[in-house]
Amino acid sequence: MVIEGIKRYKKKLEASGIDLSGYNTDETVADIHDLLSVLKIDSVNLWGVSYSGGLMMAVLQNDPKRVRSLVLDSPLPTFIPIDEEEPNNFNEALTIYFNHVEKDSADKAFYSDLQQKFLSYFNSITGKVFYQPYLEKGTTDSVRIQYRKNELLQVIIGNLFDDSNRKHLAFIITDIIKGNHGSYIKNTLDDLFRKNQAPDGMRISVYCADQTAYHSEAVLHQLYQLYPYLAGYHINDVYRSMCDCWKVPAISPLTKQRFYSAKPALLGDGEMDAACNPLYIDMIHYDMPNSQRFLFLNRSHGVGGKDWNSLMRQFLNNPYQKLVLENKAVIPY
Repeated sequence: MVIEGIKRYKKKLEASGIDLSGYNTDETVADIHDLLSVLKIDSVNLWGVSYSGGLMMAVLQNDPKRVRSLVLDSPLPTFIPIDEEEPNNFNEALTIYFNHVEKDSADKAFYSDLQQKFLSYFNSITGKVFYQPYLEKGTTDSVRIQYRKNELLQVIIGNLFDDSNRKHLAFIITDIIKGNHGSYIKNTLDDLFRKNQAPDGMRISVYCADQTAYHSEAVLHQLYQLYPYLAGYHINDVYRSMCDCWKVPAISPLTKQRFYSAKPALLGDGEMDAACNPLYIDMIHYDMPNSQRFLFLNRSHGVGGKDWNSLMRQFLNNPYQKLVLENKAVIPY
């Protein structure tokens, strides 16, 4: 059904005159270059979060003379093949979370050995089909909708990303293991029926050109063998079979290469980032030795907030000065 929708969507966009190959990192870097030229800006601080962190690095790679500094929050470097790494990132973030639960939980009997319980349950339901009756708003007849392991994993990763709601995740996982799926799947279906959650054309084009064109399915299946509970689960909403239909050209191989720079950079990430592992800011630091790294404990993807803003202000005032923050939950290294 997804692939059929992709085919129709592609045809509709192209019929309206949209060039799907016009949306990728190389094109956006060229747009930013043109914008800075038109505005006559000869020195710029670039700020990026997640994908746009890698995009800002590509701007630096392409036109370093204009760039004063980089501020990168949970960045996805262009050289990272995220489809080949995100299952590992998700598993590592979950492992850190389970370690917190084991250490900090006041109810040892209820939450003890939660990681093993989680793995045993999700391995056991691989391939199983579940059903949920659902009454769409404004209708009188319910429909019987099937769901699988993937929808339950989506509930878990959504709460793992949510810094404000993660405190409830241990209970949610325990509840799901008991077979109490109903309320969580209903929330998922409410979202699906209330709004279109499919990726838009721009995201599909960028992802296919930047990532999938350089992605190896063989490597992904190695990860599935390593973590069987994730087999067949697409963490990202764009994947190989979609891109096989979309058919856009890849970005330049040069954009995918690592590069070195003496420009100063502020780098930050959360210890439980299930999308862009904190290892990525280590890799950037290795290539950009004038960068400073900060790991935010008990945080996930996109650190933001007052501590990050304080670091940004200090950094932009003097990008080469050692930054100071009085918060033991934020670790400089």
